[in-house]
Amino acid sequence: MQGVDEGAVTTWLVAHVDGLVAPLQYELIAGGRSNLTYCVTDRNGRRVVLRRPPLGHVLATAHDMAREHRIISAVGRTAVPVPAALALCQDDSVTGAPFYVMDHVEGVVLGSDEAGYAVAPEMRRALGLHLIDVLGDLHAADIDAIGLGDLGKRDGYVARQVRRWSAQWEQSRTRDLPAVDEVARRLGLRIPEQQGVAIAHGDYRFGNLLVDADQGRVVAVLDWELCTLGDPLADVGYLGVYWAGPGKAARHNDPTGAPGFPTYAELLDRYAARTGRDLSDIQYYVAFSSFRLAVISEGVYARYVHGAMGDMPDEIGQFKDAVEELSMTALIALGG
Repeated sequence: MQGVDEGAVTTWLVAHVDGLVAPLQYELIAGGRSNLTYCVTDRNGRRVVLRRPPLGHVLATAHDMAREHRIISAVGRTAVPVPAALALCQDDSVTGAPFYVMDHVEGVVLGSDEAGYAVAPEMRRALGLHLIDVLGDLHAADIDAIGLGDLGKRDGYVARQVRRWSAQWEQSRTRDLPAVDEVARRLGLRIPEQQGVAIAHGDYRFGNLLVDADQGRVVAVLDWELCTLGDPLADVGYLGVYWAGPGKAARHNDPTGAPGFPTYAELLDRYAARTGRDLSDIQYYVAFSSFRLAVISEGVYARYVHGAMGDMPDEIGQFKDAVEELSMTALIALGG
C-alpha cells in the first residue's frame, strides 16, 4: 500500500488504538495532492481511518497532522459532528511521515451534481438546512473552552487573507487578467469589520461532509487542513461559491442544483437567525472566496505550465477556465 508501511503501521495501531485486532487491511480512499486517507479494517470488521501527508511533500506546516488531530479532538467536544480522534503518531520512522487515526463514520459525500440527484427529493431540503445549522454550531463554539484559543490570530483575518492571496496572484499569474487585478484592488479597499472570532473551517461545503442521506443529516465534518481562527462569515461566503441552488447550473462538485435543496438566500436567513450575525455584506465574502479559489486555480495551472504537473493534461483546462469564471463571479458579487 503506497504511503503505508503495513507491517510497522499495524504494530503501532494495535498498540495505540484500543480494541483494534490484527491482521489489518488498508484501502486508499482519498489521495492526490491533498492528505492521503486510508480505511483500515481489523480482523473483526472494525474500521478506522488513517490520515497522513501526501507523498513527497516538502512543507510539513502545510500538512500538519498534529494540528489536524488537535482540531478534530477539540471540535469533538462541541455539537459539531466529527469523527472521534483515536491516536496520533509523530514518529516518522513508522511509515515515513506523521499520521493520525480517527473513527470511521458511515455516510456519503455529496461531491457532484449527480450525487445531489441521487438523494431522495424529500431529503434534499433537510440536508441543506442541517448543513447551515452545523456551520452555525461550529461558529458558536467557545474556542477557549475547547482549547483552540491559540490556534491562530483572532483579528484581521480577511485583511491578512486578501494581502496573502493578492501576493500569491502576483507570484502565480501566467497571463494578463485585468478582472483578477480589479477584484484584488476592490477587496483591499473595503475590508468589512470582523463580527467576532470563530473557528473558520476554510473549505466548508457538501464535498467535505459525510451525510446520512436517508435521515437528511450531516454526520461528520471532514478535511480540517485549512482550519484556523478568523471571521466566521468567510465560511458563509465560501459556501455561496459552491451553492448553485435548485434549478440552476451547478459546478461539477456542487450537488445543490437538484430540485428540493434550499436556496442560498434561505441558508443566509437561517444562519442569521441562528447566530444573530449581520449578513448584509455577505457578497463581499462571496467575492473574497471566489478570488481565493481563482488564485488557487491559477497556481495549479502555473505549476502545469512550468512542467511540474505533466500527469494531468485532461483536467488542466478546468483550472485555467476557473480563474476567469471565478474572477467574474467575484466582480459581480462586488457590484459589477
